[in-house]
Amino acid sequence: MVRYYIGVDVGSHSVRAGLVDNDGTFIATAEEGITVVEPKTNQYIQSSDEIWRKCCSVIKSVVKNVDPSNIQGIGFDATCSLVVLDHDFKPVPLTNAKSNNDDFNIIMWMDHRAKEEADFINSTNHEVLKFVGGKISLEMQPPKLLWIKKNQPECWTKAHHFFDLSDFLTFKCTNSLTRSSCAVTCKWLYSSESGWNKSFWKEIGLEDLNDNNFSKIGNVILPPGTAIKGGLTQETASDMGLLANTAVAVAMIDAHCGGLAAVGVGGHDLNNQQLDITECMAVICGTSSCHMGISSSPIFVPGVWGPYYSAMIPKFWLSEGGQTASGKLIDHIVQTDVAFPQLKQMAKERGKNIYHLLNDIASQHATDCDELDVDVLTRNIHIHPDHHGNRSPLADPTLCGAVCGLTLDTSLQHLALLYIATMQALAFGSRHIIETMEKHGHQIKAIFMCGGLSKNELFVQIHANVLERPVVLGKESETMLLGGCILAACASRNFPSIQDAMKSMCHSGGVVHPNSRLQGFYQKKYKVFLAMIKNQQFYMKIMNE
Repeated sequence: MVRYYIGVDVGSHSVRAGLVDNDGTFIATAEEGITVVEPKTNQYIQSSDEIWRKCCSVIKSVVKNVDPSNIQGIGFDATCSLVVLDHDFKPVPLTNAKSNNDDFNIIMWMDHRAKEEADFINSTNHEVLKFVGGKISLEMQPPKLLWIKKNQPECWTKAHHFFDLSDFLTFKCTNSLTRSSCAVTCKWLYSSESGWNKSFWKEIGLEDLNDNNFSKIGNVILPPGTAIKGGLTQETASDMGLLANTAVAVAMIDAHCGGLAAVGVGGHDLNNQQLDITECMAVICGTSSCHMGISSSPIFVPGVWGPYYSAMIPKFWLSEGGQTASGKLIDHIVQTDVAFPQLKQMAKERGKNIYHLLNDIASQHATDCDELDVDVLTRNIHIHPDHHGNRSPLADPTLCGAVCGLTLDTSLQHLALLYIATMQALAFGSRHIIETMEKHGHQIKAIFMCGGLSKNELFVQIHANVLERPVVLGKESETMLLGGCILAACASRNFPSIQDAMKSMCHSGGVVHPNSRLQGFYQKKYKVFLAMIKNQQFYMKIMNE
């Protein structure tokens, strides 16, 4: 019998499903967009009803040509967004904004409304904060929960269940209130060793969550990949075109799921030496970027989330750095430029993706300037990429972006230079995170990259050049989906562990090596990058005096 597994990835703007065989080869994929509403600046909301409908739709699409009896399991990952439901598991709307009659009951991960609440939580200096780099992020769930209680008390009173989005999806499949240890440890300050900390919730004013053994936020916590008792319900199976009781895995956060599949391709490097998994960093590059460092013992890094035990790789500790805006920043820089309409029209005429076209324009511009590398075209353009605040390693949401080197040039060539400088700035941000993590005990010899931006060859090469490390890519580009399939395979019990499923289903797609002749150039640009941070902090100090 041929065995198949389904992975479902709910990103910021789309829901995707993938069907793989026992070796991790994709048989089919499907994707549908989802709605994001921005009711106010830095507030982003979604509808759990819409997302669930789209999940059922994409799953039904990928399995339509397969005997459902051969589907061995389903694994979900999703953004770490907050879902709010009432006693009857109906959406509790958090705004009057509606689309297609859906109630918008999700505060997205990138929503920054809870700054005041995050500042207050950090002022408590509670002991649990040491596991989030010393400061909780306004992107995590406790500040958002506190914001709801303070600013929408009627919603707080009505709310009876709070889920991380990935846990909501497995609930819809199984009717089980099981929570993933990945989600609650990384975003809710749950401890794999001591459970929920009652004193923390009481001190921040959310002591009502302590009631009924934390039933509102979860009191059955299981590791990712564990089979949820009962599997698919009959109703859900019918909606998906599957069989009842099909195995459903405890889920993961999307970045962590991608990291699982990324490091699963193996620990080889360019010298034919076997790298230890603790020497491999998974960098997941999508709307935002996450930098996953693995260690065999806990390493505490200021400004870096964690260490979290078994949050990504079972029995290993995870330190999680990140950039709040990466793909979103590239989109912003390119699409707000005066030359963007011209670029868009040219891409349409040539049948090309706008970013592939920008790569071509940059390459031709380098040739015209007698330069060997497009990288050096930005010697006079420098960008600081914290347009949506700094997640790591400074953990400062008040930091902003900056551009140095602007002229009156409105050409496509100049847009291409801004685009390259933005990718370089993101790579410098990654270097800043890695250097900080290494200063505190991590040893990182290779980058295992995945996510949408990893499909851009220039983006990958720039990161290899800036980080001065090889970048390893997977054979299958849909790494988040593959991670979900690994969870499904583990839940099916066809594999004894997540690690065994990883070995069978993850395969290397090649290594991108750094360009050694650019080392000096990037060392100078990195000095500018660090100086831009200090300059901005100095400006803020002047204005706040």
